[in-house]
Amino acid sequence: MTEANPILPSPAVEPTNRLLTTAEFRRLSDVPPEVEWFANLSNRCTRRAYENAIQDFMTFTGIVRPEEFRGVTRAHVIAWRDDLVQRERCGSTIRHRLAALSSLFEYLCEKNAVTHNPVKGVKRPKVDGAAGRTPALGDHQARKLLDAPDGQSLKTLRDRAILATLLYHALRRDELCKLKVKDFKHERRGVPHLKIAGKGGKTRYVPLHPAAGRLIHEYLEQAGHGEDNAGALFRPVSHNTRGEPQGITADGVYKLVREYSGKLGFQIGAHALRATAATNALDHQADIAKVQEWLGHANISTTRIYDHRQTRPEDSPTFKVSY
Repeated sequence: MTEANPILPSPAVEPTNRLLTTAEFRRLSDVPPEVEWFANLSNRCTRRAYENAIQDFMTFTGIVRPEEFRGVTRAHVIAWRDDLVQRERCGSTIRHRLAALSSLFEYLCEKNAVTHNPVKGVKRPKVDGAAGRTPALGDHQARKLLDAPDGQSLKTLRDRAILATLLYHALRRDELCKLKVKDFKHERRGVPHLKIAGKGGKTRYVPLHPAAGRLIHEYLEQAGHGEDNAGALFRPVSHNTRGEPQGITADGVYKLVREYSGKLGFQIGAHALRATAATNALDHQADIAKVQEWLGHANISTTRIYDHRQTRPEDSPTFKVSY
């Protein structure tokens, strides 16, 4: 635990075949609940986002030790919220940061470290819940992006396969990075499927689009790891020969999408490809409940963010008026 950022997991206990020593037992018993809360966040993206939010609050309030959170009042939270507004953070960012802080205090309440959650009752800025902030590409832009990697090098074949997997299956970055070779080889009722390890430890099976399947086969044939069933499906193309080969990282996928889209004049992040796939499916009359299952959303209201069918100009009553 460092003074710069005390909301970190406690020192790990060395894995052995014996029971805890007395010193190890006492050290774990003394871990503050504030540190327990952070250590209990299993999702890597959530940990990163929550750590950024809590660190921002600590910087604003001058907190340097976990125990100091127990002196936080609603006035501190309101002052932080107003400071975020002054720094021109968008409404969704402010709501997310308040949610992270609230999650910490809910845990402290459960552990009887504090008597109440000071974030409760703090007014949060409104955001437009009817439309997502992530841009979706038009069909012509998606086609250009699929064709952007040019040539027959290993990197080009891999990048084409990655872009197709994202655009045809609406995967999150982490979901794509977790794909193993064996996850590409599933069949259900004779139809090839991808096995996807989604958020919250949930697994879903998505039919493999023929275009993406063909590109993945071409990539694996040149990469040569098509029989390494337990290995990562998509891998870095250089500096990946020592020890067990590693899979491509979420940051690597983000940079890949930014690179190719930037060359086409509409630089976007990887999540925009998920939004593009969902929007395209809904525009082509896919059932929204099926799209919810396809995306791995727990709540259909999240899926509705991608449904622009009610806001298309050509469907407006304006164009139904005739005099």
